[in-house]
Amino acid sequence: MRLAALSDIHGNLHALDAVLADIATTGADLTVNLGDILSGPLWITETAERLMALGLPTIRGNHERQVLVPDVAAMGASDAFAAERLLPQHRAWLAGLPATLQLSDEVFCCHGTPGSDLVYFLESVDPGGLRPATLDEATARAGAAQQGVAHGVILCGHTHVPRGLRLADGRLVVNPGSVGLQAYDDDHPHPHVVENGTPHARYALLTRRPAGWQVEWRAVPYDAEPAAQRADRHGRPDWAGALRTGFVVETAQASAPIRPVTSRA
Repeated sequence: MRLAALSDIHGNLHALDAVLADIATTGADLTVNLGDILSGPLWITETAERLMALGLPTIRGNHERQVLVPDVAAMGASDAFAAERLLPQHRAWLAGLPATLQLSDEVFCCHGTPGSDLVYFLESVDPGGLRPATLDEATARAGAAQQGVAHGVILCGHTHVPRGLRLADGRLVVNPGSVGLQAYDDDHPHPHVVENGTPHARYALLTRRPAGWQVEWRAVPYDAEPAAQRADRHGRPDWAGALRTGFVVETAQASAPIRPVTSRA
Protein backbone atom coordinates (compact mmCIF):
# COMPACT_ATOMS: atom_id res chain seq x y z
CA MET A 1 0.00 0.00 0.00
CA ARG A 2 1.38 3.39 -0.99
CA LEU A 3 -0.42 6.54 0.20
CA ALA A 4 0.19 10.15 -0.88
CA ALA A 5 -0.78 12.77 1.72
CA LEU A 6 -1.15 16.38 0.72
CA SER A 7 -2.37 19.41 2.63
CA ASP A 8 -2.65 23.20 2.65
CA ILE A 9 -2.98 23.80 -1.08
CA HIS A 10 -4.31 27.34 -0.53
CA GLY A 11 -5.48 27.78 -4.10
CA ASN A 12 -2.03 27.28 -5.61
CA LEU A 13 -3.08 25.36 -8.69
CA HIS A 14 0.41 25.29 -10.23
CA ALA A 15 1.91 23.73 -7.09
CA LEU A 16 -0.97 21.24 -6.96
CA ASP A 17 -0.40 20.23 -10.57
CA ALA A 18 3.30 19.67 -9.87
CA VAL A 19 2.51 17.50 -6.86
CA LEU A 20 -0.12 15.48 -8.74
CA ALA A 21 2.37 14.87 -11.56
CA ASP A 22 4.95 13.68 -9.03
CA ILE A 23 2.41 11.40 -7.36
CA ALA A 24 1.70 9.86 -10.76
CA THR A 25 5.37 8.87 -11.05
CA THR A 26 5.46 7.21 -7.62
CA GLY A 27 2.58 4.85 -8.26
CA ALA A 28 0.62 5.84 -5.15
CA ASP A 29 -2.48 3.74 -4.62
CA LEU A 30 -4.43 6.53 -2.94
CA THR A 31 -4.10 10.28 -2.39
CA VAL A 32 -5.70 12.05 0.57
CA ASN A 33 -6.24 15.80 0.98
CA LEU A 34 -5.97 17.16 4.54
CA GLY A 35 -7.63 20.55 4.04
CA ASP A 36 -7.01 24.31 3.74
CA ILE A 37 -7.73 24.04 0.07
CA LEU A 38 -8.69 27.42 -1.36
CA SER A 39 -7.98 30.35 0.98
CA GLY A 40 -5.51 32.85 -0.48
CA PRO A 41 -5.04 35.25 -3.42
CA LEU A 42 -4.46 32.63 -6.13
CA TRP A 43 -6.65 30.26 -8.22
CA ILE A 44 -9.83 29.67 -6.22
CA THR A 45 -12.41 28.32 -8.64
CA GLU A 46 -9.81 26.53 -10.76
CA THR A 47 -8.40 24.65 -7.78
CA ALA A 48 -11.88 23.75 -6.56
CA GLU A 49 -12.85 22.40 -9.97
CA ARG A 50 -9.66 20.36 -10.27
CA LEU A 51 -10.13 18.70 -6.90
CA MET A 52 -13.86 18.13 -7.26
CA ALA A 53 -13.21 16.30 -10.51
CA LEU A 54 -10.52 14.12 -8.90
CA GLY A 55 -12.78 13.06 -6.04
CA LEU A 56 -9.94 12.48 -3.58
CA PRO A 57 -10.73 11.56 0.03
CA THR A 58 -10.74 15.05 1.54
CA ILE A 59 -11.28 16.64 4.93
CA ARG A 60 -11.93 20.25 5.72
CA GLY A 61 -9.40 22.57 7.33
CA ASN A 62 -10.07 25.68 9.34
CA HIS A 63 -10.28 27.72 6.14
CA GLU A 64 -13.04 25.57 4.66
CA ARG A 65 -15.03 26.32 7.78
CA GLN A 66 -14.12 30.01 7.74
CA VAL A 67 -14.91 30.77 4.09
CA LEU A 68 -18.47 29.51 4.55
CA VAL A 69 -19.47 31.92 7.33
CA PRO A 70 -22.05 34.48 6.13
CA ASP A 71 -20.18 37.70 6.94
CA VAL A 72 -17.41 38.19 4.38
CA ALA A 73 -16.58 41.59 5.91
CA ALA A 74 -15.50 39.86 9.13
CA MET A 75 -13.03 37.55 7.35
CA GLY A 76 -9.31 37.93 6.94
CA ALA A 77 -8.06 38.92 3.50
CA SER A 78 -7.24 35.37 2.37
CA ASP A 79 -10.62 33.91 3.28
CA ALA A 80 -12.52 36.92 1.90
CA PHE A 81 -10.74 36.60 -1.45
CA ALA A 82 -11.81 32.95 -1.66
CA ALA A 83 -15.35 33.46 -0.36
CA GLU A 84 -16.11 36.12 -2.95
CA ARG A 85 -15.17 33.76 -5.78
CA LEU A 86 -16.85 30.54 -4.68
CA LEU A 87 -19.76 29.34 -6.80
CA PRO A 88 -22.72 27.45 -5.28
CA GLN A 89 -21.32 24.07 -6.30
CA HIS A 90 -18.01 24.86 -4.61
CA ARG A 91 -19.77 25.90 -1.41
CA ALA A 92 -21.81 22.71 -1.42
CA TRP A 93 -18.66 20.63 -1.85
CA LEU A 94 -16.85 22.40 0.99
CA ALA A 95 -19.87 22.17 3.28
CA GLY A 96 -20.00 18.41 2.80
CA LEU A 97 -16.39 17.74 3.81
CA PRO A 98 -15.85 15.95 7.15
CA ALA A 99 -13.64 17.39 9.88
CA THR A 100 -11.76 14.09 10.26
CA LEU A 101 -11.57 10.84 8.35
CA GLN A 102 -10.75 7.25 9.29
CA LEU A 103 -9.07 6.41 6.00
CA SER A 104 -8.28 2.81 6.93
CA ASP A 105 -7.84 0.70 10.05
CA GLU A 106 -4.32 2.11 10.42
CA VAL A 107 -4.67 5.67 9.08
CA PHE A 108 -6.61 8.55 10.66
CA CYS A 109 -6.75 12.02 9.07
CA CYS A 110 -7.22 15.40 10.70
CA HIS A 111 -6.27 18.95 9.82
CA GLY A 112 -4.87 20.42 13.03
CA THR A 113 -5.34 17.79 15.74
CA PRO A 114 -8.05 15.14 16.12
CA GLY A 115 -10.00 17.57 18.32
CA SER A 116 -9.37 20.94 16.66
CA ASP A 117 -8.69 22.37 13.22
CA LEU A 118 -6.80 25.31 14.79
CA VAL A 119 -4.37 23.67 17.23
CA TYR A 120 -0.82 22.99 16.08
CA PHE A 121 -0.01 19.26 16.47
CA LEU A 122 3.74 18.85 15.97
CA GLU A 123 4.73 22.45 16.71
CA SER A 124 4.21 24.72 19.70
CA VAL A 125 4.39 28.50 20.01
CA ASP A 126 6.10 30.15 22.97
CA PRO A 127 6.90 33.83 23.54
CA GLY A 128 10.19 33.09 21.77
CA GLY A 129 8.48 31.77 18.64
CA LEU A 130 7.80 28.42 16.97
CA ARG A 131 9.47 25.21 18.16
CA PRO A 132 8.93 21.46 17.68
CA ALA A 133 6.32 20.04 20.06
CA THR A 134 7.55 17.87 22.88
CA LEU A 135 6.58 14.22 23.01
CA ASP A 136 4.22 14.94 25.92
CA GLU A 137 2.56 17.83 24.06
CA ALA A 138 2.00 15.80 20.90
CA THR A 139 0.72 12.81 22.88
CA ALA A 140 -1.83 14.98 24.68
CA ARG A 141 -2.99 16.45 21.36
CA ALA A 142 -3.35 13.00 19.80
CA GLY A 143 -5.90 11.98 22.41
CA ALA A 144 -7.41 8.58 21.74
CA ALA A 145 -6.94 8.67 17.95
CA GLN A 146 -5.43 5.37 16.76
CA GLN A 147 -4.63 4.43 20.34
CA GLY A 148 -3.99 0.69 20.57
CA VAL A 149 -3.76 0.31 16.78
CA ALA A 150 -0.63 -1.53 15.70
CA HIS A 151 1.24 0.68 13.23
CA GLY A 152 -1.37 3.39 13.70
CA VAL A 153 -0.79 6.61 11.75
CA ILE A 154 -2.28 10.07 12.31
CA LEU A 155 -1.99 12.40 9.32
CA CYS A 156 -2.27 16.13 10.00
CA GLY A 157 -1.57 19.44 8.28
CA HIS A 158 -2.22 23.06 9.27
CA THR A 159 1.27 24.30 10.17
CA HIS A 160 2.78 23.80 6.68
CA VAL A 161 5.86 22.19 8.31
CA PRO A 162 6.91 18.74 7.01
CA ARG A 163 7.54 16.75 10.15
CA GLY A 164 6.99 13.36 11.75
CA LEU A 165 6.96 12.10 15.33
CA ARG A 166 6.57 8.62 16.77
CA LEU A 167 4.73 8.67 20.08
CA ALA A 168 5.88 6.50 22.97
CA ASP A 169 3.03 4.03 22.36
CA GLY A 170 4.06 3.55 18.73
CA ARG A 171 1.59 5.82 16.97
CA LEU A 172 3.17 7.76 14.11
CA VAL A 173 2.10 11.38 13.50
CA VAL A 174 2.94 12.76 10.05
CA ASN A 175 2.54 16.28 8.66
CA PRO A 176 3.24 16.29 4.89
CA GLY A 177 3.86 20.05 4.79
CA SER A 178 2.10 22.44 2.45
CA VAL A 179 1.50 22.05 -1.25
CA GLY A 180 0.89 25.72 -1.87
CA LEU A 181 2.55 28.10 0.63
CA GLN A 182 5.98 27.61 2.17
CA ALA A 183 6.14 30.54 4.59
CA TYR A 184 3.83 32.71 6.67
CA ASP A 185 3.78 34.76 9.85
CA ASP A 186 1.19 34.92 12.60
CA ASP A 187 0.69 36.50 16.01
CA HIS A 188 -1.39 33.84 17.79
CA PRO A 189 -0.79 32.97 20.58
CA HIS A 190 2.56 34.78 20.20
CA PRO A 191 4.29 36.27 17.14
CA HIS A 192 6.01 33.58 15.10
CA VAL A 193 7.04 32.68 11.58
CA VAL A 194 7.00 29.45 9.61
CA GLU A 195 9.61 29.19 6.87
CA ASN A 196 10.43 26.05 4.91
CA GLY A 197 13.30 27.76 3.09
CA THR A 198 12.51 26.95 -0.55
CA PRO A 199 9.44 27.42 -2.76
CA HIS A 200 9.12 23.68 -3.48
CA ALA A 201 5.63 22.17 -3.20
CA ARG A 202 5.56 19.66 -0.34
CA TYR A 203 3.73 16.40 0.27
CA ALA A 204 4.43 13.03 1.89
CA LEU A 205 4.53 9.53 0.49
CA LEU A 206 3.78 6.71 2.93
CA THR A 207 4.53 3.10 2.01
CA ARG A 208 3.31 0.18 4.12
CA ARG A 209 6.18 -2.17 4.90
CA PRO A 210 5.99 -5.37 6.99
CA ALA A 211 7.53 -3.51 9.95
CA GLY A 212 5.34 -0.42 9.61
CA TRP A 213 4.98 2.73 7.57
CA GLN A 214 7.89 4.22 5.66
CA VAL A 215 7.57 7.99 5.20
CA GLU A 216 9.19 10.06 2.47
CA TRP A 217 8.74 13.82 2.52
CA ARG A 218 8.85 15.10 -1.05
CA ALA A 219 9.78 18.63 -2.15
CA VAL A 220 8.67 19.13 -5.74
CA PRO A 221 10.12 21.94 -7.87
CA TYR A 222 7.70 24.04 -9.89
CA ASP A 223 7.65 27.51 -11.42
CA ALA A 224 6.33 29.64 -8.57
CA GLU A 225 6.67 32.94 -10.42
CA PRO A 226 3.15 32.95 -11.97
CA ALA A 227 1.66 32.38 -8.51
CA ALA A 228 3.82 35.14 -7.02
CA GLN A 229 2.82 37.54 -9.77
CA ARG A 230 -0.83 36.69 -9.26
CA ALA A 231 -0.49 37.37 -5.54
CA ASP A 232 1.12 40.73 -6.32
CA ARG A 233 -1.70 41.64 -8.70
CA HIS A 234 -4.21 40.87 -5.97
CA GLY A 235 -2.49 43.12 -3.45
CA ARG A 236 -0.63 40.43 -1.47
CA PRO A 237 3.12 41.10 -1.69
CA ASP A 238 3.47 39.11 1.54
CA TRP A 239 2.29 35.98 -0.27
CA ALA A 240 4.37 36.85 -3.34
CA GLY A 241 7.56 36.92 -1.31
CA ALA A 242 6.74 33.67 0.46
CA LEU A 243 5.88 31.93 -2.81
CA ARG A 244 9.12 33.02 -4.46
CA THR A 245 11.48 32.19 -1.61
CA GLY A 246 9.99 29.97 1.08
CA PHE A 247 10.73 32.73 3.60
CA VAL A 248 8.68 35.52 5.12
CA VAL A 249 9.81 38.53 3.11
CA GLU A 250 9.34 41.99 4.56
CA THR A 251 8.05 44.53 2.07
CA ALA A 252 7.12 48.16 2.49
CA GLN A 253 3.81 47.44 0.74
CA ALA A 254 2.96 44.27 2.68
CA SER A 255 -0.68 43.70 3.50
CA ALA A 256 -1.88 42.16 6.75
CA PRO A 257 0.31 39.22 7.88
CA ILE A 258 -0.34 35.88 6.24
CA ARG A 259 -2.44 33.94 8.73
CA PRO A 260 -3.49 30.72 7.03
CA VAL A 261 -3.58 28.80 10.31
CA THR A 262 -5.78 30.85 12.62
CA SER A 263 -9.45 31.73 12.73
CA ARG A 264 -8.52 35.34 11.95
CA ALA A 265 -6.81 34.54 8.66
